[in-house]
Amino acid sequence: MTTFTSLVSRLSSFVSRLYPQPLTTSYCLLPTSSHLKGPQARPHSSMHLSLGISTCPNDTYIYEALIAGLKNSPFEWEVHYADVQTLNEMVRQGVLDVAKVSAQVFPKIECDYRHMRCGGAIGYGCGPLLLSSATESFNPGAPTTLPGADTTAALLFKFWYEHEIGGDPTVRYALFNEVYQSLRLGKSAQGVVIHEHRFTWKRDGLHLLADLGAYWEEKTNSPIPLGISVIRRTFSEEIVREVESEIRKSIAIAKERANLVTPFIERLAQIEDRKVIEDHIKMFVNDFSENVGEKGAIALEHLWQVAIGKKG
Repeated sequence: MTTFTSLVSRLSSFVSRLYPQPLTTSYCLLPTSSHLKGPQARPHSSMHLSLGISTCPNDTYIYEALIAGLKNSPFEWEVHYADVQTLNEMVRQGVLDVAKVSAQVFPKIECDYRHMRCGGAIGYGCGPLLLSSATESFNPGAPTTLPGADTTAALLFKFWYEHEIGGDPTVRYALFNEVYQSLRLGKSAQGVVIHEHRFTWKRDGLHLLADLGAYWEEKTNSPIPLGISVIRRTFSEEIVREVESEIRKSIAIAKERANLVTPFIERLAQIEDRKVIEDHIKMFVNDFSENVGEKGAIALEHLWQVAIGKKG
């Protein structure tokens, strides 16, 4: 965890030279882990593709084998690990070939990317939580800290606010880990937490104001569409099918491993509690990860209608 954070800091100026359009958050390019490579080496004629995922355990669980190099793979992957809001910004700028991003951002990128039917994050009982640092009551007059403007968490909060409070909420944005730390330290009155911090808020003395995922499920009668995998529209159908096949193979290999949490997953996770990492994977990796299916597709379409203001 410390190594990842320090790399982000050291490489931020280098990244800004690579991509002159400003990003509101920093990201870094890390090489595929050498300890993962072995007899499954890639052929020399592989197609080079860039991949962006977060360091969250569900992403690293799903994509670990793909990143290591699947046997007879037609691809060589250049992997970017970043906060989800940064990944959203990167695809909005067209930086990545393939990425796991927030489901909410898709209407803003669909001219350049198509969403794939695997590798995302959709499910039940797994949504973001609205927490308070000191009280059991939501304060409409205080700003709410959100983990990025393009995140599904931000949209689900606004969906809840519109139905329960009305009007436009006062919000501010921060990286997902900074949202949580600001709540723990009492620097933010209230905020929306995602990822691993969904499992630690009670331990850290925070207060639940609303389960935004459960609220979505109740109002829409559909699963919570948190994240999707996307690929450039310029790629052929054959390439899209091959990438989807690689993702599914990677998931299948993950399921066959003796241990749910590998050193690769643990090293990149933004939390050191192994039990939390395991719970995270169990919650966010499911049948929807392998195939969005009809229910997942309906949930995504509903979310996108909300995102563009056609449905409340």
